[in-house]
Amino acid sequence: MTANPDVLIVGAGAAGLACGKRLAECGVPFRILEAADRAGGQLHSELFFPTAAPETRRALDDDALDLQPFARAVLVRFESRFHRMADPRFEPLAAVKSLANPIGTLRDKLRLMRLSGELHIENSTEALALDWLRWRGRFTPAMIDRFFRPLAGLLFNDTSLAISSRELRVALRMFVEGPVAVPALGMIAIANQLAERLPIGSLRLNAKVERLGHREVFVGEEAIRARAVVVATDAASAAHLLGEDVAASRESATLIYSATPLPFAEQIILLNGEGQGPVNHVVSLGQSMIAAGVVGSSADEGELDRQVRVQLAEWFGAAAAWKLLRIARHSHALLDRPVRVRPGLYACAGNTLEHAFTSGFRAAQAAMEDLHANRT
Repeated sequence: MTANPDVLIVGAGAAGLACGKRLAECGVPFRILEAADRAGGQLHSELFFPTAAPETRRALDDDALDLQPFARAVLVRFESRFHRMADPRFEPLAAVKSLANPIGTLRDKLRLMRLSGELHIENSTEALALDWLRWRGRFTPAMIDRFFRPLAGLLFNDTSLAISSRELRVALRMFVEGPVAVPALGMIAIANQLAERLPIGSLRLNAKVERLGHREVFVGEEAIRARAVVVATDAASAAHLLGEDVAASRESATLIYSATPLPFAEQIILLNGEGQGPVNHVVSLGQSMIAAGVVGSSADEGELDRQVRVQLAEWFGAAAAWKLLRIARHSHALLDRPVRVRPGLYACAGNTLEHAFTSGFRAAQAAMEDLHANRT
């Protein structure tokens, strides 16, 4: 591809690939510039995705991904034991047994079951998630601390529940309406599927964009012009390119271990309801691998690995023999910005796969609207 495209997309993560997919569907010439040697961005370290998420469903061919669904339940660590919290539609006996566990009161469990049936009802009242759980849901502090905080840490990298109630409701609804799952070949299979279906020559790897001009980008000293530019990078890179201050962010890390044998056999999510130690959640990745998620730690890699191993050894007894494969660090922007920075310049990102797809589609739509208006 030698001619300048109508749209340049900076970044081949989920948002950038989704933006390119939408432009391709509408026949708009585009090119994605990716600094790394492969597409995917933070998808390389994502653990699963909700199969009921609407934009995710629209973007992906689930059958081709050979999805491996997780159990419709979670295990919550509290008082040195794991307690199963199950969806009564799929595990009625386990759900009944969970009524007596110490994660919350009996009323908490009944309220949670009722809430699961009400999440599809639109609620125009916006509040902090913590306030909504306290005052609207009337959950006890024990239930909030032992269940909702680690769940929010898993979904949003924010155990403070300082997200909006709408964000939490949407995420919970996705959990209720369908299982979370992982492709048989890992989450990177999602990036590979999207990239393989783009027009030939529309994705350029090893092309780090150093700065933006007026409807142009610079890869080193090479200037590439276009009628519109979409920035689809992580928050820090986007702030640098757009000349903005770096937004406040939530820091998190995922530690991937090779573990033989696996400490638990089924594909399920484990949550830390004790509020102690660095580990917020543990997820089985199959193929003798598990992932431990840490929210808010600034420790260096060696110290973080040591702290996590100590905690997992308490949980499973054999973590010291596991092999650390890699540590992925993430910075999640707290600010939800409009995709149109100005006509001709757009920005998209997402703290979850669904957010990234939604943002990418919206950026593509905004760019096409402005291009059409200019032509008219």
